[in-house]
Amino acid sequence: MAHGWTPERRKKQSEAILRWRPWDKSTGPKTAEGKTRSSMNAYTGAAEFQAVLKRARAYLRDQREALTRIR
Repeated sequence: MAHGWTPERRKKQSEAILRWRPWDKSTGPKTAEGKTRSSMNAYTGAAEFQAVLKRARAYLRDQREALTRIR
């Protein structure tokens, strides 16, 4: 078979895909809970981590100032 898709090969493949109907067999979330959960797949938590880091830095700054006052 030659490289590439001839018009005949393209038509044959198109007909086969229409017979197979892979979109009917696709997996994915079916429930609202599953859809919500899968919508968070790309969430990395970066904003949440930044907020935690900001609080930790403020806490350490307060501790450093307290130690300076004690000495």
